[in-house]
Amino acid sequence: MAKGDVHTVPHGDGWANKVEGNERVSNTAETKAEAQTKGRDMAQKNGTEHLIHKKDGTIGERNTYPRGRDPRQSKG
Repeated sequence: MAKGDVHTVPHGDGWANKVEGNERVSNTAETKAEAQTKGRDMAQKNGTEHLIHKKDGTIGERNTYPRGRDPRQSKG
């Protein structure tokens, strides 16, 4: 995992997004869905990976957003 990757993680009674390498969370949300949306937007903007954790803390999903290239436009 590279510095700057965005992790959507359980946080207290809700969820938060934490950028790898930062000490503090970037933002919080009441629901996982809301936190995922914020985290995805952050990762897309920064061209990094978005790792979505499960309630138990394990990684459930990961998505990569390369800088300057829209993966939906690639063939395959």
